[in-house]
Amino acid sequence: MHHDPALDLEKTFRSSAPGYWAERGVTPEQWNIHTWQLKNRITSLAQLEEHLNLSEEERSGVILSGTKLAMAITPHFFNLIDQDDPECPIRRQIIPRIEETWTSPYEMSDPCGEDSHMPVPGLVHRYPDRVLFLVTDRCAAYCRYCTRSRVVSGAGEQELETDYEAAFRYLEEHTEVRDVLLSGGDPLLFSDGKLEKILSRLRQIEHIEFLRIGSRIPVFLPQRITPALCEMLQKYHPLFMSVHVNHPRELTIEVKEGLERLANHGIPLGNQSVFLRGVNDSVEVMKALVQKLLMCRVKPYYLYQLDLIEGSSHLQAPVAKGIEVIEGLRGHTTGYAIPQYVIDAPGGGGKVPVNPDYVLQRNEERVVIRNFEGRTFEYPEPAVQPDPILDY
Repeated sequence: MHHDPALDLEKTFRSSAPGYWAERGVTPEQWNIHTWQLKNRITSLAQLEEHLNLSEEERSGVILSGTKLAMAITPHFFNLIDQDDPECPIRRQIIPRIEETWTSPYEMSDPCGEDSHMPVPGLVHRYPDRVLFLVTDRCAAYCRYCTRSRVVSGAGEQELETDYEAAFRYLEEHTEVRDVLLSGGDPLLFSDGKLEKILSRLRQIEHIEFLRIGSRIPVFLPQRITPALCEMLQKYHPLFMSVHVNHPRELTIEVKEGLERLANHGIPLGNQSVFLRGVNDSVEVMKALVQKLLMCRVKPYYLYQLDLIEGSSHLQAPVAKGIEVIEGLRGHTTGYAIPQYVIDAPGGGGKVPVNPDYVLQRNEERVVIRNFEGRTFEYPEPAVQPDPILDY
């Protein structure tokens, strides 16, 4: 396998310290306040051009970005971009490109069929015992492949209309729901007080056992992960958090500290990566990522095949490549590091696991399997025992 020496650097934890902003008089104290980061996001072509050598594809994409999904990049995350390389894996995720205006016939505005599974505005009930609660349409920064680009950022064709009281009433009435996932947008953009109101209201519903928060803020805006936030979240256990990291460079010292703070307050952390062409579509990059995640006390949870969102085909990698990546991890690193590769079935079918073929043959007598080295083994099935009562 070709070794990329640049990846050795990605395996280390580096700081996203002020850099350019320090030259402009920004103090470390300002840099470490999440509200400063939000107020100083990169949102215009002029700001980008001040920092980066943009390609024509990027320049055209930025000009058109306000018509589909707004551009916003926190200074922290912006500092991870390679200024001169348009193929930089951070740039590909966050800077608009003209390819976003190209649409393929199979692409959709709502690839996961959420709108058709929404019994009340903002609440998606697709699986029997759990719901997705879309609490906001804003994020700290906007991923260019966002599944919900139709409703997030305020630039898409729809508005997210969440009816909180109707959602709480629905949850109170539906006793089969035991698991609520808060997402959006990003729930951690809310103030501690506003987020706590939602969590405490959910905790008052007896049949809800398990709360989850899906957030990219620990990565885009680690300054938000304050001790006060962690202490508030700790009151609502069992509470899990799914974070979203796609490339090892995203795991900076600051991100690691925020993730550790969450873990120290008893919040189990899982990572959901999206499989993206030119970002993480190689065994070497994915191995560096999953191993680095474990160092941050985050379990790699899902690897998503890219949803068929309109204007995302330039980031789509083949499923065969995803299977190859999983195969390159299984047996070659710890089992804790291996995410489940899934396709969210287009149109609302839910997550379908996709795995390499390790079962070669199966019948009533035996299962023939292969291991990570390609060696084959037989496992005998138990013989059917006669039932002493039925056969009496």
